[in-house]
Amino acid sequence: MTVNIPALPFPLAWEGAVEPPKWRVTDAGLEATATGGTDWYVYAPAPATHAPANGARLLGVPPEGDWQFSARITVGFNGKYDAGTLFLLADDTHWSKLCFEYSPDEQGMVVSVVTRGVSDDANAWNVDGDSVWMRVSRIGEGFAFHASSDGQRWEFVRCFGFGVDAPIKAGFGVQAPEGQGCEVQFTDITFKPETLQDLRNGS
Repeated sequence: MTVNIPALPFPLAWEGAVEPPKWRVTDAGLEATATGGTDWYVYAPAPATHAPANGARLLGVPPEGDWQFSARITVGFNGKYDAGTLFLLADDTHWSKLCFEYSPDEQGMVVSVVTRGVSDDANAWNVDGDSVWMRVSRIGEGFAFHASSDGQRWEFVRCFGFGVDAPIKAGFGVQAPEGQGCEVQFTDITFKPETLQDLRNGS
């Protein structure tokens, strides 16, 4: 099933026939409910143990060239590692997610995961409140993650590349690995076919 979000210039679809039990496109953006026990993660060190690869992901192929894709993510946290994410996918072993995630200390956090066979997981900082703006930028063959408390000044989280020659899909993900599920809202969605010129000046 094709899903069209007015702010995005490309169609999306729920990946791998995994669809959340409840979701809808709204005038403000997208709402989706994560099912309990859902995640995308590959533990290190080797041999890698796969977490359930069943988190709902709504993805599509952006236009060629550089771009900036952002959204405000609001999560009704209920359990540890509940999250709403901006998601990138090259293939089943190369993907990433920029997460607004509930920590074991019951605190919303900016968290990033880059997976190249196994997952590189990094906590950035705590977030006051139940929402944060997040942005993924494509710059040539690389990507940059940023987060913001107001959607105006952007704080650098990380940059990386996948190292594979594959079309990159982008979109949204929801997860609730250890809880009973959570509701996520993606609003203020924007897509700019522009190159991010500076990773660290707040722009």
